[in-house]
Amino acid sequence: MADRVTIQDIADALGVSRNTVSKAINNTGILADSTRERVLQKAAEMGYKQFSYLSLTNLGKEIPGSQKAAATEISVFTTSFLGNSHFSFPVLDNFQKELSQLGYSITIHRILDEDIAALRLPASFHSEKTAGIMCVEMFDHSYSYMLCELGIPILFVDSPVCALEKPLRADQLYMENQSNIYSFVREMVQRGKKRIGFIGEYLHCQSFFERYLGYRNAMYLLGLPCPDELCIIGNKQGVRNPSSADYQEYLRECLKKVGKMPDVFICANDFVALDALQVLRRLGYCVPEDVYLCGFDDSPESRVVTPSLTTIHIHSQIMGFSAVHLLMSRIKEPSLNFRTLHTETSLIYRESTKG
Repeated sequence: MADRVTIQDIADALGVSRNTVSKAINNTGILADSTRERVLQKAAEMGYKQFSYLSLTNLGKEIPGSQKAAATEISVFTTSFLGNSHFSFPVLDNFQKELSQLGYSITIHRILDEDIAALRLPASFHSEKTAGIMCVEMFDHSYSYMLCELGIPILFVDSPVCALEKPLRADQLYMENQSNIYSFVREMVQRGKKRIGFIGEYLHCQSFFERYLGYRNAMYLLGLPCPDELCIIGNKQGVRNPSSADYQEYLRECLKKVGKMPDVFICANDFVALDALQVLRRLGYCVPEDVYLCGFDDSPESRVVTPSLTTIHIHSQIMGFSAVHLLMSRIKEPSLNFRTLHTETSLIYRESTKG
């Protein structure tokens, strides 16, 4: 047999057709679960390296002839306190439940500013115990690239903006950031609301960047301009980690310079929208009477604020499941090509755009 194992080699070993093996490995067509498992196990035994699919059932099993890794700890790296309001909190909850069924435990490591500046791993992290790393709110380019060089399977849930940087050598998971912004802009235009702006630090992270692109692309496709004064896309200068008060001060100065308030502001997330709501009120504007607001994330605060906030809902269950699948398949087969996955989101209209 040639050194490189082929689909035909696996088919010959099992006495099945090449098409059956292809269906099992690529997760296409109709195939009995028992047949699929038999093919995947034989492929692993023979050293086949080109998996594009591994089911969670197989990821959690010992494959005959393979050696189970001693490391069973998944490390979560984050720079933020992931409270109940953060979109990743329910994602992590689902992630942990799925992993516990596969025999893995989770440790959470808070990465401090001084760790980032020194490109230093946290003292609580032990690489020899770690099967994989999931990064949440890790938006520093240099630190993220350093983590990718550790030789440990890694997944970024959101990431730094790498548009003008070298790509991350890691799997990446995002919520779908653009299609519902297209839908929202189209609906606003149909209501006669054509003067639309954007609020949010667009280079803060990849998701903010994609949402800003979604806004600009939608406006372009509908033949509408994006005036610079209506795109408030920075933050307070000279402050490394601006607080909500810092950001509101920045918004106040920008909004005071707007000659004519837009019909609608799309905000990079719900917390940006809530800051904008407070600043607009202090400047004498009412939402939605004077200007509509749309957020992103569907945080608990978006439902209880007055007026309740039109937003885009992130489905935490599928994000948690997808995170497990991406990381476990990377652990089991490190040679897989790097993947970027976007999960479904849903547009929810509430009082801030008059329902």
